[in-house]
Amino acid sequence: MIRGEAYNPADGVRISYEVDDNNAERPVILLIHGSGLSRASWRGLGYVRGFREAFRVVTVDLRGHGLSDKPHFADSYSRDLFLLDLIAVLDEVGAGSAHFVGYSIGARLSLEMAVTHPERITSASMLGGTPAGSAGQVARLFFPDYLEALRIGGMSAFIEGWEERAGGRVDSSTRGVFERNDPHALAAYFERVETERGIPEEVLVHVAVPTLWMAGTEDNPRYAQSQRAAEVMGGLFVPLPGRNHGTTLFPAEPVVREILAFTGALL
Repeated sequence: MIRGEAYNPADGVRISYEVDDNNAERPVILLIHGSGLSRASWRGLGYVRGFREAFRVVTVDLRGHGLSDKPHFADSYSRDLFLLDLIAVLDEVGAGSAHFVGYSIGARLSLEMAVTHPERITSASMLGGTPAGSAGQVARLFFPDYLEALRIGGMSAFIEGWEERAGGRVDSSTRGVFERNDPHALAAYFERVETERGIPEEVLVHVAVPTLWMAGTEDNPRYAQSQRAAEVMGGLFVPLPGRNHGTTLFPAEPVVREILAFTGALL
């Protein structure tokens, strides 16, 4: 395993990443986590292990997360800056393009890359993703007063509010990852996320990058949105029976199997 850092050329933000196997003969697969998580989730859930035989696996901490820099200003979390971060990582590992696998916001960034920088993405596998606008999505996933909780009470207040809304405790692994976040950076990130507009179907229909959409049957409204996006784009849609947004990624084996079949058909 090799750890590295890339720097966004627009604002100098430092992005931390890992390369599981530095075998340059293998194609690169870039794994992009969801909001509040980190690159460690891919290793912990078994995705790195599942992909390493076929790919050079690269995992990244998005800005505001993990070991990457954590600006406290909402304007530091625009989609354009996120995409430049990912391109900087690809440049650092010597990859002209990569297969992208993204969960939640990672799925959206994979889609945005396919729309705006198709030369840097070989395929997009999107888990629990949507092309819809982001307004109100964070409150639906967590709870209505999440921003106030983060800014006043920090991560403990955020997790308490989340658990109260969910009617039970967040699993210990997820709780541990969220507790390590910087609450002010996460608040700035969520504030900007809420302003991002959707990608209209008249844009999606022209995307030439091969796409795989996967969503849990209990992940509403993302299940229907993913299914519709796949239809519009001529992509592949695979349902994940019984899973909701929070359980999209586990168990990993069926998801890995579908992505390997999808990407293998493109090699």
